[in-house]
Amino acid sequence: MVNVEPRRLHPGTIVLRIVTKAPQQIAGLIALAAATSRAGIWPMLGILTVLLIGAGAFTWVKWRSFTYLIDGGELVIADGVLHRKRRSIPFDRIQDVSIDQKLLARLFGLARVRIETGGGEADEATLDSVSLAEAARLREVLRGGGTVAVPSVLPAEPARDTVFAMSPGRVLTMGVFGFSLVWVGLLFAGLNQVGDVIGWNWIDVRDWAGVARQEAIALATPLFAAMAAVVALAVGAISGVVRTVLIEYGFRLEREGGRLRRVRGLTTRTEVVVSLRRIQLALIERGMVSGRLGWSGLRFQTLGGSDDVGGRQSVAPFARDEEVTQVLAAAGYAPFDPLPLRPVAFGHVLRTGLVRGGLPLIGVIVAMFFLPLAGLALLLVPIPIALALLARRHHRYAIVGDTLQVMRGVLSKQIWIVPLARIQAVSVRRSPLQRLLGLATVHVDTAGAKGLGRPNIVDVAIEDAEQLTATLLR
Repeated sequence: MVNVEPRRLHPGTIVLRIVTKAPQQIAGLIALAAATSRAGIWPMLGILTVLLIGAGAFTWVKWRSFTYLIDGGELVIADGVLHRKRRSIPFDRIQDVSIDQKLLARLFGLARVRIETGGGEADEATLDSVSLAEAARLREVLRGGGTVAVPSVLPAEPARDTVFAMSPGRVLTMGVFGFSLVWVGLLFAGLNQVGDVIGWNWIDVRDWAGVARQEAIALATPLFAAMAAVVALAVGAISGVVRTVLIEYGFRLEREGGRLRRVRGLTTRTEVVVSLRRIQLALIERGMVSGRLGWSGLRFQTLGGSDDVGGRQSVAPFARDEEVTQVLAAAGYAPFDPLPLRPVAFGHVLRTGLVRGGLPLIGVIVAMFFLPLAGLALLLVPIPIALALLARRHHRYAIVGDTLQVMRGVLSKQIWIVPLARIQAVSVRRSPLQRLLGLATVHVDTAGAKGLGRPNIVDVAIEDAEQLTATLLR
């Protein structure tokens, strides 16, 4: 059992917090300076000095009031200046401990320790910030269930084998495929706001053309449209590259004993350790464009330590098929094998076609009574049927060895590999249309699953669904 005196965060936390919050205080200080400028320079400086000293003193008091203690098989955290709070987290509730470093914290040599219990999407506790040595000690003690004694000298780290890594060139390539229109919208919204502020608009430009107004409009309209499209594509590509570099730079996945250690990030350096015994399933994702060029992403659903709202850790975000197989093998998972997979029932085509094309077809028929030309829309009816055929072709499933493997998706694909021993619950659900067509959906649940994107098998013949459910539960 570990028994130590209560500890405080690193003293550098005080300076780090002051520097971090400085931008938020600048606007208020400027407004205060403007309000007190009439009273003279000395009263203004006096007020600013008092406020700065007060902010520093308050930060110091908050730092001093925060303590943590490892004792009696639990982590005890006490916090609060006026209202004291005390939280006790038993070791057996802790699912994982992760370490990350933001840019300023790296300059100060500090790190943030996040403790997760798997009881919710938020961290159970956060120690922000401690020294790197203390962060490593805490992780070893908390992960070891308190069996690791407090060492005066940190022990040598266990041997690590690099399972997967991404070079800077690989990260840049991944960023190109991470095209995002979010920044495009922000850019044009910003240009619109700037135009409103300075009073610029297209009418002014048109008037500047003088007698050549019509010629300018005829030339500028297609030219500006082409330029806007080029700018939008460039901004979208650049934003994807920048975002990817900030998150994935220096990506390295290593195996050390019974766990995987992932390090990544440029400005914020994160270090996450995933215990192999807490991995519930593997998810392979293939994008619409990158997937056809042979690139895939691999994530593990875990019981804790995930920075993804779906409870999944990215362990190979941009990899070739053989690299995905290598990471799966490091975690003790069999490779994905598409050959044994069987498609869902043909009724999937009928149900999907009716759902996606039935209502539009009724709308077209009704519209034809008022507008005969609306009948031309009937030419689009085969589209949802063709999509349904493609969806059935790519929606496949099978029990391969001791795993359930499920594949879904037409343009972008998702492939689940679920060990049978990790399946927590299986249920068969049927909508009214499925009952009419003799179909059912098999819902597969594992521990730690959050949100959407589960390995459900949609539109299986009812007799096959019942047999599959019995096999999975057995």
